[in-house]
Amino acid sequence: MTTGPYGQRRTPSKRFLPPDPRVREPHRLTPQLALRVAVLGALALAAFAILFLRLWSLQVLSGEEYLNASQNNELRLIRVEAPRGPILDRHGRVVVSNVAGTAVELWVADLPSDGRYRIIRKLAAVLDVSPRSIAKQVEERRFDPLTPIVVKTAVGEEQVDYLYEHQADFPGVEVVQIYLRGYPYSSLGAQIIGYTGEISPEELKRLRKDGYRAGDRVGKTGIEAAYDSYLRGQTGLAQITVDSLGRPQSERVLRKESRAGYALRLTLDMRLQRAAEQALQYGIDLAHQNEHWAANGGAIVALDPRDGAVLALASAPTFKPSTFVGRTDPEKIQALYSDPLNPLFNRATAGLYPPGSIWKPVTALAGMQEHVFSAYESIQCTPTAEYGLDRQKFRNWNPFVNRPMILREALAESCDTYFYEIGNRFYEGGSESRVRMQQWAQKFGFGGPTGLDVGGEEDGLVPTPEWRKKTFESDWDRAWNPGDSIQLSIGQKDLLVTPLQMASFYAMLANGGKIVTPHLVSNVEQPGGKGSPRVVLRRFAPPPPRSAGVDPIALAAVRDGMYAATHATSGTSAAVFASYPVPISGKTGTAEKVVPLPGYPAGHLEDQSWWCGWGPSESARIVVCALIENGGHGSAAAAPAALKVFERFFGVEAASPPPVVETD
Repeated sequence: MTTGPYGQRRTPSKRFLPPDPRVREPHRLTPQLALRVAVLGALALAAFAILFLRLWSLQVLSGEEYLNASQNNELRLIRVEAPRGPILDRHGRVVVSNVAGTAVELWVADLPSDGRYRIIRKLAAVLDVSPRSIAKQVEERRFDPLTPIVVKTAVGEEQVDYLYEHQADFPGVEVVQIYLRGYPYSSLGAQIIGYTGEISPEELKRLRKDGYRAGDRVGKTGIEAAYDSYLRGQTGLAQITVDSLGRPQSERVLRKESRAGYALRLTLDMRLQRAAEQALQYGIDLAHQNEHWAANGGAIVALDPRDGAVLALASAPTFKPSTFVGRTDPEKIQALYSDPLNPLFNRATAGLYPPGSIWKPVTALAGMQEHVFSAYESIQCTPTAEYGLDRQKFRNWNPFVNRPMILREALAESCDTYFYEIGNRFYEGGSESRVRMQQWAQKFGFGGPTGLDVGGEEDGLVPTPEWRKKTFESDWDRAWNPGDSIQLSIGQKDLLVTPLQMASFYAMLANGGKIVTPHLVSNVEQPGGKGSPRVVLRRFAPPPPRSAGVDPIALAAVRDGMYAATHATSGTSAAVFASYPVPISGKTGTAEKVVPLPGYPAGHLEDQSWWCGWGPSESARIVVCALIENGGHGSAAAAPAALKVFERFFGVEAASPPPVVETD
């Protein structure tokens, strides 16, 4: 019990601890407690200092940077598509142009994380496109939010109006104006002109270093692809303000103006091109009239023999490049790729065929150069001839002739047994002699590309003993037998050429022994000033013609035979060309080729109809080489088709349609 200040007694309180005799000064801090308080205080001060410094850094040091970033969230840079350059023919006619179009783009960065696939499905329903394809592109562009996806081009007015009226339902969707390719001549020259499409991932990897970006439209085939760097132009940049949903809040402000692509001027004459394509159909119709029902395609090449300029290059069947423009129909595109006749395939540059008798001038020149025979040596033309140890029989296409001929007559009448004899002489000359004809053929441009500036050529095949050894397995097949040289002499068996290669060779015959390089593009041009003509920025001069190294006397003998083939009474195409006012020289060909046809056994053979030649005979201005696939004899289908091209070029029509005469 304790006492108060006046000595009164107090009852002990239970609210206070009893005094501890060990503590003299209970209200003073111990050293341990003081240390703890100091540490806690220091930590609190450090935390506040760090927060202060961070706020100072954000607001003072980096304030301008974050202000710009904030503004960039509202400002968007948009690539402004450049119109592709036009393509013109040699006379300035517009072959490919640009037309204005409307496209719908989708910005992946503006799509909400939740419900984006619902938006994709709704957008696909409005534009009538596959939602799966849009979703796939969105997934591919998830790491590239600054490049929009072109959902659809050539969008209709009703669809555009709907998207504008329901902007809030389609965040990230934008309607833009674009340029689409237009084709005033429809399908003319489709395979060689080519078409455009959106750049593929593989193309982007290869071309990104050249400034190409995802979503760019590039040339896919033909001239559009080969000269894309000139045609594509330079993309511009525009700036626009958008809200949080990506909706435009201002007009576009141009920051960098786009530059249209340059114009390309071709060597093609589109009127002659039309005549060539119509001539192909004419030749196919003639083949059908002659009961060659399998005739279904072909090619015609027209060259200027003086410099190799391609005047016309037709391939049938063909397609419309507009199929790949704008509102593409997947079913139509798939139909093109799955068509067994392959209309996308350029038969003029990549089709491989045995040449048949149009090859005989090659045999003749090689034989005279190697002194295997002479132009005025008489060689018996017989219905049949036998060669080799097994006396294999080889037949002449005309079983009713049996008389000696010189080269002029043999070329005019296309005597097979005459050239069999030359081929056999090459074989009998030994191993070195057996490759001489092939070496001359390669020198003339066979077995490799001609050098066409747009590419897409096949090499063809000039068979040699070495090739047979590498290609076949059995000893019999690997051996080079007399029949190989004999059949090569008339352009049969393993030999394969393209129509462009044959046209290039006949240009050499026409111009007096110079090998030219076929080419399609002559100039790169840009528009001139007001009312002034286009300015040529670059000329594409082809390589100068080079000598084929043939004896002028031998060449003259072959040229004489080519003229006789079109004018002599017994010439194989005299019925077609003898009465034509402009003198034409040339050669027919009928080549057997294995063609798989429904209902026919394997190994079925069809005749490929050929004619190659030039005019005028003594001062050639044009070479024409025509092929009608499965068309029968050269005189009955290919020669009349070639005549149509000459008529267009010279502006002179034949007095009457040529009679149908079936000769080799």
